[in-house]
Amino acid sequence: MTDDHRDVPLGTSGRAGRGSQGGTTPSSAARSLAGGAARPPRRPGEPAAGTGAGRPRLHAVPDDATAEPPPTSHHSGPQEPPPTGLPLDEVLTAVVAAAQRVLGDDWEARLARMLATLRRRLSGDYEVDDFGHDPEVAELLVQVLEPLAEKWFRLEVRGVHNIPAEGGALLVGNHSGTVPIDGLITSYAVHRYAQRTLRPLAADLVFALPFVGETARKFGATLACTEDAERLLGRGELAAVWPEGFKGVGKPFSERYKLQRFGRGGFVSSAMRAQVPIVPVSIVGAEEIYPLVGNLPSLARLLGLPYLPITPFFPWLGLLGLVPLPSKWIIEFGEPVRTDAYAPEAADDPMLLFNVTDQVRETIQQTLYGLLVDRGGAFF
Repeated sequence: MTDDHRDVPLGTSGRAGRGSQGGTTPSSAARSLAGGAARPPRRPGEPAAGTGAGRPRLHAVPDDATAEPPPTSHHSGPQEPPPTGLPLDEVLTAVVAAAQRVLGDDWEARLARMLATLRRRLSGDYEVDDFGHDPEVAELLVQVLEPLAEKWFRLEVRGVHNIPAEGGALLVGNHSGTVPIDGLITSYAVHRYAQRTLRPLAADLVFALPFVGETARKFGATLACTEDAERLLGRGELAAVWPEGFKGVGKPFSERYKLQRFGRGGFVSSAMRAQVPIVPVSIVGAEEIYPLVGNLPSLARLLGLPYLPITPFFPWLGLLGLVPLPSKWIIEFGEPVRTDAYAPEAADDPMLLFNVTDQVRETIQQTLYGLLVDRGGAFF
């Protein structure tokens, strides 16, 4: 050590740096220690450091030094506004897809036939038989019923071979459903799977209702009387009857699939006189479409109806409550009961009529029990 050695406090000696005199710039060595590049000397007219003018804005730097910069748009020009209004192409595609689901893959041809039939009918070019049956209206109604039967009710038909390919026969079925849709679906099944026209024998009330009665006759229905039944059967038609009548259609849901009385055997008498077979028809599925949980008998009598139903959805939901529930349907046409083994005069024997009626009823009841087991859940 030399005598010149003396303790010098830090920061009190040496060349003045930034902070000792305003306006002076730190040395390049100091800037390199801070991790930044050396700042070039300020040019004349350039704002001084720290004044904020011309200074780039600082951004927070993430801890990850490899973070990518925010994406930039590749479009240099102005962007087009999003389209407004209905997407007509998408709407058209949805309509076509819906038509295919409801009417089938040949929906265009079927729709064209329906429109052609409508044009011809508007011109008055059509014929009906002496019962009022209009084959074109019947064909049109069958096409309308097809989506309901096949898509909504998922109809399964059994025993079609028991329906005679030609000649007369009397189909006898159980009746249910609060609204007699089972008659319509049975007519559809015979037309669709047996390629024959069914002539339902309907109650007086059906033909007393406006529009309903006229449509029913055009569809092929006629009055459920002995004279009409024997005329139809005698000329080789397929007739159908539901002997339970309104007692079967209007029974409460708690009594579903329990057959009511089949009357006095009038349908057996007609079949014997015409010497045609009786085909038992068992229908599973109609009981669940409108579960009958109540009735308004006083109001029904006032309106001239056999009953006024209350279901879980009607009248609470208005017209929406009239939509039938999508139950699974099975219709089975049983083995024919021959009547030609008896003479036509046997139709006057009340005991014989009772025995044959009971045989048909018991056949349908036992078949219903078996179909319920095969079907399982009503809606699955």
